[in-house]
Amino acid sequence: MTSGQSGGLYAALWGLVAGSALALGALVGYFAQVPTRAVAAVMAFGSGVLISTLSFELMDEAYRASGFWACALGFLFGATLYTIAGWVLARFGAKHRKRSGGLQPSEAEASGSGMAIAIGALLDGIPESIVIGLSLLKGGAVSMVAVIAIFLSNLPEGLSSAAGMKRAKRSVGYVLGVWCLIAALSGVASWVGFAAFGGVSASLVSAVTAVAAGAILAMLVDTMIPEAFNEAHNFAGIITVAGFLTSFALSKLS
Repeated sequence: MTSGQSGGLYAALWGLVAGSALALGALVGYFAQVPTRAVAAVMAFGSGVLISTLSFELMDEAYRASGFWACALGFLFGATLYTIAGWVLARFGAKHRKRSGGLQPSEAEASGSGMAIAIGALLDGIPESIVIGLSLLKGGAVSMVAVIAIFLSNLPEGLSSAAGMKRAKRSVGYVLGVWCLIAALSGVASWVGFAAFGGVSASLVSAVTAVAAGAILAMLVDTMIPEAFNEAHNFAGIITVAGFLTSFALSKLS
């Protein structure tokens, strides 16, 4: 096996590890009676984790390697792509795919919403997973801070969304099938992040990282933060800060 092949498998493995938190969270969210406010609190924590990772693991490195303009344009481009795709999916019933309450539509209420929610969940996870593969290209080893941060944010994503899917009367086969498939595709996306950009310059890899970062931040504001604030209310801020501090500590103490 060549070093490129082994590197791709290594990236895929860690992408799968980070993505497995989606399936784990979905399992808990569907079968356990987790209070809505507790789900929102975990969502707020995960949001803080990702915001910190965007700042100190992704954007800062992208800026140093590719400069301000490439970094800024990539960041805006990623956010724009995600926003357009999210807007299209919202028209088919995927707007509240991360909500644990009764906002997700059932298939009877919005035909095709099940597929839209599944595609939307996949859309949310792709940028995070690609970042794992890109981190292997930049440093010769996968960024464990990024893996841990993505794992910690994926857990509440799967938990909250699965709880909402259950309230929308979607079957256990559908819910677990969606999240297990997305967990597996997370590994594939990490492999793509490594394989597709293996022969390009470090500055281009950093620019692509900025694109992924922009998409992740847009996802946070569109899907995770609304759930955190609507249910956790006044405590959402301090819980988000705790998540931010946890990720910040991992990046500085590792």
